[in-house]
Amino acid sequence: RRDGDLRGRGRAGPAVRSRPAPLYFDDVEVGSEFTSGERLVTEADLVGFTEISGDRHPVHTDAAFAAAGPFGQRILQGPFGIAVVLGLFGQFAAFTEAAIALTDIGDWRFRAPIFVGDRVLLRMRIAGKTPSRSGRRGLVDRHMTLLKSGGEIAQDGRMGLLIARRPPAGST
Repeated sequence: RRDGDLRGRGRAGPAVRSRPAPLYFDDVEVGSEFTSGERLVTEADLVGFTEISGDRHPVHTDAAFAAAGPFGQRILQGPFGIAVVLGLFGQFAAFTEAAIALTDIGDWRFRAPIFVGDRVLLRMRIAGKTPSRSGRRGLVDRHMTLLKSGGEIAQDGRMGLLIARRPPAGST
């Protein structure tokens, strides 16, 4: 299991952020899990995502309408969770150097509403990997789970990642 990229604590003080060793396709192990730090969902997130998405359904924008509905309050739009997952993946700095592109999203499930004030985090499990025909990169299949701070699953599904293979020694 790997967590963020805070490494060690000095005797005299707070954790120091260091740059982790890069993870290439060759280094990624099926079954490995990574857990991000928490992210607070804010009113600004709801307003901003409403503007970006154009989804102004009253369950998102009208407190009185939402209060009378099944969730009892406004909820964030479903795709907001996908965007947060992609952002939280950025906390896994070891992938920064080798990651090339998101290739697909599959089997995505919306299991629980996300509210303003929720704290969420990402748990990522490496579900599989396949080298490309060229041999220069590979596809990593990741199972992504967006969890609320109490452990409830808000959303989950698969996301493919195109990732570089480790360069041959002396080629950089």
